[in-house]
Amino acid sequence: MANKHMGGRFDEFLSEEAILEEVTATAMKRVIAWQIAEEMKAQKISKTAMASRMNTSRAALNRLLDETDTSLTLTTLASAAAALGKHFRLELAA
Repeated sequence: MANKHMGGRFDEFLSEEAILEEVTATAMKRVIAWQIAEEMKAQKISKTAMASRMNTSRAALNRLLDETDTSLTLTTLASAAAALGKHFRLELAA
């Protein structure tokens, strides 16, 4: 029996399995969390100092840095970027 997914696009497979949006959100969050963590390392900013710069708790920062927690707000992302002296940019792409 031939594999019905053989030769197909991975995005199509994820869509057929009804998990494309979830997988995409998790992948995006992993990239964002990694970028923030890397910038914190580069600037030698501790989690405590970062949370203070963001005017938030360390627990909230830990949620931001948690690769699997996809529930974050644009306000949180903008706050993290500002705390690092950066700007957050979001765009819709085709």
